Amino acid sequence: MGKGFYISRSAGRVGLLLGAAAAVTIVALAIVYAQEKSRNAAADDGGGVNGTTAPAFTPTPMASNDSWDQYRLPDTLRPEYYNLTLWPRLHMGQDGMYIFTGSSSAVFTCVKETDLILIHSKMLNLTTIDGHLARLTAVGLATAPAVEATWLQMETQYLVIQLSGVMTVGGSYQLDTEFQGELADDLEGFYRSEYVEDGVKRVVATTQMQPTDARKAFPCFDEPAMKAVFHVTLIHEPGTVALSNGMEKDTVNTTIEGTDVTVTSFEPTKRMSTYVLAFIVCDFAYVSAPKGSDNILIRIWARRKAIEQGQGEYAHNVTGPILKFYESYFNVTYPLSKSDQIALPDFNAGAMENWGLVTYRETALLYDPQFSSNGNKERVLTVISHELAHMWFGNLVTLRWWNDLWLNEGFASYVEYLGANHAEPTWNIKDTIVLNDVHRVFAVDALNSSHPLSSREDEINMPTDISQLFDSISYSKGASVLRMLSEFLSEPVFVKGLSTYLNQFAYSNTVYTDLWDHLQQAVDSTPSLSLPHSVNDIMNRWILQMGFPVVTIDTSTGELSQNHFLLDSESVVEKASEFNYEWYIPITWKKAGVGQEPFWLLQKTDTHSPLTATRNEWVLANLNITGYYRVNYDSDNWERLLNQLNSDHQLIPVINRAQIVDDTFNLARAKILNITLALRTTVYLSHERELMPWESAIDNLSHFFLLFDRSEVYGPMQTYFKKLITPLFSYFQRITLNWTRVPSSHTDQYNQVNAIWLACKTGLDSCQDLTKGWFKQWMQDPANNPIHPNLRTTVYCSAIAAGGAEEWDFGWEMFKNASIASEADKLRYALACSKQPWLLNRYLKYTLDPTKIRKQDVTSTIVHIARNVVGQTLAWDFVRARWESFLTQYGGSSFSFAHLISGVTKRFSSRFELQQLQQFMKDNENIGFGSGAFALEQSIASTTAKLKWLAENKETVLSWFISQSK
Repeated sequence: MGKGFYISRSAGRVGLLLGAAAAVTIVALAIVYAQEKSRNAAADDGGGVNGTTAPAFTPTPMASNDSWDQYRLPDTLRPEYYNLTLWPRLHMGQDGMYIFTGSSSAVFTCVKETDLILIHSKMLNLTTIDGHLARLTAVGLATAPAVEATWLQMETQYLVIQLSGVMTVGGSYQLDTEFQGELADDLEGFYRSEYVEDGVKRVVATTQMQPTDARKAFPCFDEPAMKAVFHVTLIHEPGTVALSNGMEKDTVNTTIEGTDVTVTSFEPTKRMSTYVLAFIVCDFAYVSAPKGSDNILIRIWARRKAIEQGQGEYAHNVTGPILKFYESYFNVTYPLSKSDQIALPDFNAGAMENWGLVTYRETALLYDPQFSSNGNKERVLTVISHELAHMWFGNLVTLRWWNDLWLNEGFASYVEYLGANHAEPTWNIKDTIVLNDVHRVFAVDALNSSHPLSSREDEINMPTDISQLFDSISYSKGASVLRMLSEFLSEPVFVKGLSTYLNQFAYSNTVYTDLWDHLQQAVDSTPSLSLPHSVNDIMNRWILQMGFPVVTIDTSTGELSQNHFLLDSESVVEKASEFNYEWYIPITWKKAGVGQEPFWLLQKTDTHSPLTATRNEWVLANLNITGYYRVNYDSDNWERLLNQLNSDHQLIPVINRAQIVDDTFNLARAKILNITLALRTTVYLSHERELMPWESAIDNLSHFFLLFDRSEVYGPMQTYFKKLITPLFSYFQRITLNWTRVPSSHTDQYNQVNAIWLACKTGLDSCQDLTKGWFKQWMQDPANNPIHPNLRTTVYCSAIAAGGAEEWDFGWEMFKNASIASEADKLRYALACSKQPWLLNRYLKYTLDPTKIRKQDVTSTIVHIARNVVGQTLAWDFVRARWESFLTQYGGSSFSFAHLISGVTKRFSSRFELQQLQQFMKDNENIGFGSGAFALEQSIASTTAKLKWLAENKETVLSWFISQSK
């Protein structure tokens, strides 16, 4: 899954799916299904149909049982293949609902003697067959045990089939089910997406199965290790398009019960997990090109208008090169005959790696140079690269259970930079992993409420347990430690191990130690490479304990030490570690600009390291931030580094200039360094023109805005930052010929945005006049937007913040009328920048109306408002007042839901706000916090740390800013 926010909800509406008409439809569907099933070579005829609608209630099981009361499937059955037919209705029924009907035959092998079948089923209304909710037949055997009882076990989401006798070990059996479900707009399982084109509302039936919602589409063994082959048939309206993982192989137009339909069947899939299964019925168009020498069909699907406008061209242009890069990188051929990628109007993940049919938010796949910024273009590139990496790492070879999700998502989050760099080599995109992932996750992993990358299998059971793993630790820390691993092994050794791993475990499942074993084999076959310990021993210290170290270097003696880095150094770490929070740390370093031989820090302290320096030398460790750790030095070395920055900053590598800023600010937040030292690292920025140091500084200065924009520190702080940013603002004004040209460098385009954002935020008159002028010009001529797409988010925000109802209402009208998703996103963000409380309150209420704000955008819109100093309290009160509703709508299994909690509390830093958080936790402990439980703990820990820090540092910070303003 991409790095966007995965949102789903748990709401039981099975009782609404009843009606006599459904039974008729199921019977008709079963007839067609029987005809289609005979076309599948692997299919077995399950006999006739005797169907009636199941009762709305859940029958009570005869007795409690450890099997059906557990969330994990027993290891008694192994699925082989499914014959699955689904018929989504794209028009609302007379009962006001959209439905789908379906039938499935799951063929499995009995691997351990049992008289019980457990198969996942969630929110499906099952039809009775011969008096039960399922029918069992033998495949290739004379008889199968009779079905004695069937019922739905709601809590654990099982269809339970109790048999009259045991099944034979090694025997194959077929389980037939027929069902009806709601094609709801809840963005999970088999759901509907709606959009308007040419004044006509259109409906898409689409899927999001990861992590545990395939069971919402059909009864299935819904665990990643339960791989099977899927034979999919879709029944749909004539004129619509049906898509699935496999290539469409047969299309028949027919009539069912007086309704004209098209029946499309697909090639059987490869053996794969249920969570990467996908099927879509839509009215979309696509862009493609003739198959290349590799005979792979590449298609980009989207709304017809989007394809006609060329918005799929960029995605199509980069997909082929990225696929070829990965084939070479992994030394494994892409195993499918096609690569479909589709942009959906309603989709809450950033993207989803369904094998052969990757689904995306529109903003993650579509690019229009007239409306899209370079940031939009880069997002399309990196998300495609991320999802295509999963075709091998995740789909071909799949982790056995979700406790190892970090390896799946962390790996894709790392190599996405390599694939993107191959497609756009001039963008220097590989280095941005430091800003996007390493620095980003440091902030979370430095809390005592963090968690290890890998958990024990028995700790991850319920769907909410699984969904909480889709966080920045799994994605960004996973990427960071894998990048470190690749660096100290060297890339050739790393990819050699990857290749043997993927080839050995193709179409099967693994645990993370399988990868370590193959990497160790690659190390052992490379005589020139020497590691101090095995790959397993080194990496277990990084994945089995939370957090990361700070390495402290005394350059006068060469002494090194490591400590668990915590933002709140006084906090108690309750999670024990068998490694005592010590790591095996690869140390890369320079002395006064000259690179030196790397070495390892293998214990708490090393008194004989080579990191000594004379009075005129500086030492710099963790070159290019390839290691997942922070660095602290003795005061003399810090002074030498500061002097170098102020005299000739370019002698220090650009990534390490960003590192110095980020490390000092965070070491100061942890009370390891004096805050004035961190603030002094920003002084040289008046001469800095590179992106990465400015991004690092702005990230940390933004933290200062959150801490101080409601206090007396804000005035002097704003004055200092205005003085700091003015040279950069003037620089870009000059090289763009007074804002009439676009900087040629990709990174300069980003830094131009930084210059305008900070200059306007700190009240630079020339900046505010510029943005208000552009926006007013657009208001006077809405058909001709004079603002370059790169600058629109910042300009819109600045102008709406400076304006009133007229500017806000204009922005809202432009948002409603935007046909380009990336343009709508820019406006949706900017509308949260208003300084008028009544406008922000109105905007918050709009999030309750899906005709105004799509459900996929609700949580991020509220977070945007909370980031506004005026809107923060409004958003917090809004969420608290509707907590149970938000929990029901979005909290069951949602990465985005965790983002909601952290977002609305990000500014919290007072004792009163800490008490509010603690009271909120107490008030809602019976309701629960869903997939946001970790985020709430982290918010409390973060607020506690900030409260302590402010008590000790606020006056010092105020004095420093006042001194710099003179």
